Amino acid sequence: MANPLNNHWSMVKHILSYLSGTTTFGLRLSHASLNQDLSIRAYSDSDWANDPDDKRSISGTCIFVGLNHISWSSKKHSLVARSSAKAEYRALAHTTTELLWLQSLLAELKVKCSSPTLPCDNLSVGIIAVKMG
Repeated sequence: MANPLNNHWSMVKHILSYLSGTTTFGLRLSHASLNQDLSIRAYSDSDWANDPDDKRSISGTCIFVGLNHISWSSKKHSLVARSSAKAEYRALAHTTTELLWLQSLLAELKVKCSSPTLPCDNLSVGIIAVKMG
């Protein structure tokens, strides 16, 4: 930051050029009824050892409150998973922590919510989660 080089400036120009072309993009947010509980839905997925260099997995999460997509993340795992089940379980655990934080926040704000749903498409992870829970 203190001594940028020419390649840094070219990257900044590239980013600004990209952003100027996306000014019409956005997220649509819809109103919720005041007397009905909000539903919280979350989705997570992980690829197993997809990076050819270090074989670490990448997981992604998205969370909806009602019809509104309010949170999303993507993260490269810090450790190499030995199976797809372990990679998926890590993604599910990360999503669960996000859901717990969101539930705590909404409870503090006195917003009525139903129990969150987090579907899992991996049978092994479902069995592990049930046994751990």
